[in-house]
Amino acid sequence: MYTLFAIPNCDTVKKARTWLAEHGIDYQFHDYKKQGIDQPTIDHWLAQKPWEELVNRAGQTWKKLPDDEKPTDAAGATALMMAKPSVIRRPLIVADGRIVALGFNPALYSETFSR
Repeated sequence: MYTLFAIPNCDTVKKARTWLAEHGIDYQFHDYKKQGIDQPTIDHWLAQKPWEELVNRAGQTWKKLPDDEKPTDAAGATALMMAKPSVIRRPLIVADGRIVALGFNPALYSETFSR
């Protein structure tokens, strides 16, 4: 079973959810806004991807941060992701504890979910 971590009103997430539905891919939705995110989950992700890939530095949440609040290391990024989960790049899809997709790319989704 897949778990899609995101916020529901994000346009990229909407595209990903539509793609998954059209291809019959079942998943659980984890809403950061309602369910939050915990440090063990983030630590597990950081064991798989560098914090620079997990933090969406192109998004409005990041852009609105004062420079002195922008992290420069994994510890700072972890604290930021817990405090402001909308800064996490989305959607982030996990299966069996492993990140299988980060962001939305139809070609990569076709490859990932056809296995």
